[in-house]
Amino acid sequence: MRQAGTARILGRATTGLRQMRIAVINDYHGLAQQAVDWQDLAAAHVLDFHGRVADADAAALLAEAEIIVTAREETRFDAALLARLPRLKLLVTHGMSNAALDLPALAARGVTVCGTALGYPMATVELAWGLVLGLVKHIAAEDRTIREGGWGAALGRGLTGRRLGLLGLGQLGEGMARVGLAFGMQVVAWSENLTAERCAACGVQLVGREALFGASDVISIHMRMSPRTRGLVGAAEIAAMRPDALLINTSRGPIVEEAALVAALREGRIGGAGLDVFSQEPLPADHPLRSLPNTLLTSHIGGRTQENFRVRYRESHEAVAAWLAGRPVRVLS
Repeated sequence: MRQAGTARILGRATTGLRQMRIAVINDYHGLAQQAVDWQDLAAAHVLDFHGRVADADAAALLAEAEIIVTAREETRFDAALLARLPRLKLLVTHGMSNAALDLPALAARGVTVCGTALGYPMATVELAWGLVLGLVKHIAAEDRTIREGGWGAALGRGLTGRRLGLLGLGQLGEGMARVGLAFGMQVVAWSENLTAERCAACGVQLVGREALFGASDVISIHMRMSPRTRGLVGAAEIAAMRPDALLINTSRGPIVEEAALVAALREGRIGGAGLDVFSQEPLPADHPLRSLPNTLLTSHIGGRTQENFRVRYRESHEAVAAWLAGRPVRVLS
């Protein structure tokens, strides 16, 4: 894995074109330069490639940048940071939404914001099922025990005949349902505006919110982050879960009240949690979730596959080139 750092390509100014500084940030796997030949831009501009850019370092690293390409939700572009980026004119983000971008503040400063395709959205479904299987089969504990010289750490459970409860039945929820049905699970779903017709089309049973939390063996969240969904899974919902039930979140951290979840996990009131997203990312080193044995944690990698990043960097390059030509594409703000 490529370590975080900075690699600089100094472009040669082309007659008639004003040289601009372009920063590609949070490329800590080095895929930006593998996926795209940036040399057509480097002919007239200065290209900087940075590893992970922490919020505290962003202003100093990016003060001279007029164009920034950022991976999704890695660096927070709020009004305070934007005030320290006086040269910024174009911001390109992976995907077509990014909770780390203050779009009104960007618009107020006259910064154009463009997005990219997500690529292969089922990657998130793949990870969600990885978390489910990792928890029910105790894969991490089994691996660790064998490496330490032991054998037979725990007795796992099966999924056939169990109930999968889906919060949300959009594209990703439907993908989860197909796999659950293939495992022989009973699949139920709820969201505020979900219809029986939509559920029937997916082979899923529509249930009430209380029934979903109270009777599901596995609950998986597949909703967009919004004021309506913030804190949707709170203390009452977690308290309603069965003592051996699992909660899976590959959507957004603030959908779950983290303190309530930590308390339930610590007290053994639910079976476990598989989490790819958190209220604060990266997860602080002293966060209690890091030390709870009934969790399986990943670092917001649901949609972050090599295939997806290659698509996103190709479209990021396209967005920069289009803006430089005066024809911006996939404009968000």
